[in-house]
Amino acid sequence: MYQSDTKIRVRYAETDQMGYVYHGNYAAFFEVCRTEAFRQLGISYKDLEASGVGMPVGEIRTRFRRPARYDDLLTVRLLLRQPAEGSRVMFEYEIYNEANELLTEGHTLMVFVSTSNGRPVPIPEQIKAKLAPYFTDDELTSPLTPPQSPVDAPAPAAFLKSK
Repeated sequence: MYQSDTKIRVRYAETDQMGYVYHGNYAAFFEVCRTEAFRQLGISYKDLEASGVGMPVGEIRTRFRRPARYDDLLTVRLLLRQPAEGSRVMFEYEIYNEANELLTEGHTLMVFVSTSNGRPVPIPEQIKAKLAPYFTDDELTSPLTPPQSPVDAPAPAAFLKSK
């Protein structure tokens, strides 16, 4: 398993009228964390695209447990629990506040595609090689499966403003 943490401070412009981080911003938080994780692994999105391979989102899921608010320092954690397979890779995310409370969970299923025709292509060998040390031989041969669904929903009171 590979794990990477990225810190993001919530800017005022990222919040809505209720003072919560607007839900659409979480996809951007996931992207920042994913890009930084690749950078830490020595993988460059820019170089990947220059070689004719793109990596669009095929699926995204976000589950909100508690709100993030303006000026919160968030830890966005990327978890790669399974190796990339075929033309797909599943990234899971957890977002924590400074009190280490889990605020948000999610995942993105990314698909490697040719930038010339948009068709899926096999995962580039250099990416497989960079990720392989984080997985056992058994994991490298297991099928890609979606993450388990969280079992408990947030309490409605978690979204009420503190006084």
